[in-house]
Formats: sequence, C-alpha cells, structure tokens
Amino acid sequence: MSHNMIVTGGAGFIGSNFVEMMVEKGHNVYVVDKLTYAGHKENLESIKGPGSFELIEGDICNADLMASLLKSKNIQSVVHFAAESHVDRSIDGPAEFIQTNIQGTFTLLDQSYQYWKGLDPQTQKDFRYLQVSTDEVYGELGEEGYFSETTPYSPNSPYSASKAAGDHLVRAWFHTYQLPTITTNCSNNYGPKQFPEKLIPHMINCALSEKPLPVYGDGKNVRDWIHVKDHCYGVYLALTEGVPGETYCFGGRAERQNLTVVHTLCDALDKIRPRSSGESYRQLITFVEDRKGHDWRYAIDDSKAENQLGFKRQWSFETGISETIQWYLNNEKWAQAVLEKA
Repeated sequence: MSHNMIVTGGAGFIGSNFVEMMVEKGHNVYVVDKLTYAGHKENLESIKGPGSFELIEGDICNADLMASLLKSKNIQSVVHFAAESHVDRSIDGPAEFIQTNIQGTFTLLDQSYQYWKGLDPQTQKDFRYLQVSTDEVYGELGEEGYFSETTPYSPNSPYSASKAAGDHLVRAWFHTYQLPTITTNCSNNYGPKQFPEKLIPHMINCALSEKPLPVYGDGKNVRDWIHVKDHCYGVYLALTEGVPGETYCFGGRAERQNLTVVHTLCDALDKIRPRSSGESYRQLITFVEDRKGHDWRYAIDDSKAENQLGFKRQWSFETGISETIQWYLNNEKWAQAVLEKA
C-alpha cells in the first residue's frame, strides 16, 4: 500500500538514496530540505517509480511549515535525515550544528507529537517517527570490541554531541509522550552522491584534479564502511518492522584504516584513469596535522538488526568501492557543480 512520508534532508547524500528507494517501492515522499551546500536538487532528478516525491525547500526549525505539511499531506511517518554532519565543520563552527541537530530535532518531534495526538487510535498506532543517527555518538573504540545498541553514549566532537542530544530528545518523547519513535545508528556511509568533503569522494576528487591527498595523522584511524544502499535498506526495515522505542544499529562489517582506503582508491584509479605522468596516485598522498579529538576506531555489531529485522548487506566493500569510483568518474560535472555551491 502507498504510504505518505516526510523525509527531512532528502536532497542530501543518504536522504536522496532513501527517497529513491521509497519511490521505487511506491510510496509518496515529501522531501523537506534546506538545500544548503550538502543538499542538491540534482540528487533527486533521476528518481522515478510507481511512487512520487515532492521537494519542499524549507527549514526543519520552521514549526509552522512542519505542522502544515504533517496535516495537509496526511503524513504516516517522518524519517529524519536532516543534519549538519561534517566533523571538521563542527569543530570550526559548532553553532549551526546546535541549531539544526538539536533545535531542528526538537521542532520536528514537537510538531510530530502535536499532529499525532489528533489522529484516530489506529492511525496513531501505525505512525512512526524515525531518527537517523550515527555511531559517532558512542565515542571511540580501542583495538577490539564493537558498538551496539547498549553502548553508552560518549560523544567527542561538537557534531556527535549535537546528534547525541537529538537522540536523547527522541528517547524522551517516546518515554514521556508515547510518540512511536525509532532510532537508527550507522557506521560510515559511502556510495553515489556523497558530497566531496567526506573521505572517499574527497580523495577521488583530489586525485582527478592532481591535488595532494590529505590524510590525517598517520592514517591508521579505523572506520567501518557501509554502502549507502545497505544503510537505506536498514532504515526501511527499521521503519516497517521495528518496534517503537527501540534502537537498531547498521554496520558494514568492513573495517579499514583510513590510509588503506586511500590506497585502495589510488590503486583502482591507477587502472581506470592512469595519470598522464605514469606515476601512481599514491604519490599524491600527503600526511597532515591530525583532526582535533580524532576518534581512533569505530565498528558496529548489527546482529540485533540481522536477527530482529532480517537485515542483510548486499554490498561488499570491494564491490561497493568499485561502483562508487565509477560513479564519480561518470559524474565529474555533478561533483564540480556541487562543489561550486559550497
């Protein structure tokens, strides 16, 4: 059956991939996006399917806008992707992160609750508010162990602290007001349409431009990588099969040191798009001063999602990274256009 949903941040990287999936499944999606440097109409242009989507350019902090959309579109679920998300930007300017990730989440929760209260009992039962969060709220890991749904929050950057605050609000709205909320936490995403400030697209873009490939510290920090389409499928399962009040983690089972990821990209580009000089792209790697408070390692145990939601990854890191590189090679104009907006 067709489902009416609001997807905030739906013109961004992960959000637009999720919108595409929902439209293909026949749902009606109302995309609310502020269209900042990370949100682009271009990310939605190729979406088509039995469902539909409508882009509403607006701010989730606008309570009147959110209230109007919830009522006029007969919304049955809210999926909240919208966030300021880049750690480096949060270190340089945390105010926007506090505004969007905390105040914006509060506004969305508050308006969702006011709307939900007015629904009939069965529609109330079926309604869902889903908060898309990150593994960074858990802090960092040592050489061993994994984050899970029971890991205490211990955020270390302004970005992760603002996301943690939003998650706590979601938990409070469930326990205090019984609003049927669900939270998901995921590891590092990669794939098509990721803004070129993140590690993988940034390195691809720098390499193609013959610029230095800046690697923080010694490059040995470890991240777990999940393909964006696997993550979106997990969010969909949490939305449709998840239990209100619960949290579900999604990981890629693909831990890599940052330097290893960069080497993988360089080696692939050496074969696909060799440099005119004949040298390897590895020659462009430049080690730079480490990020302030740089978390050592992230990794997720998502066995709960596997066992309770039936979550299964479709993408290995090797297959996913190859597809991602090819997408950026085929869409250099897209990368140039979005970078010009920044």
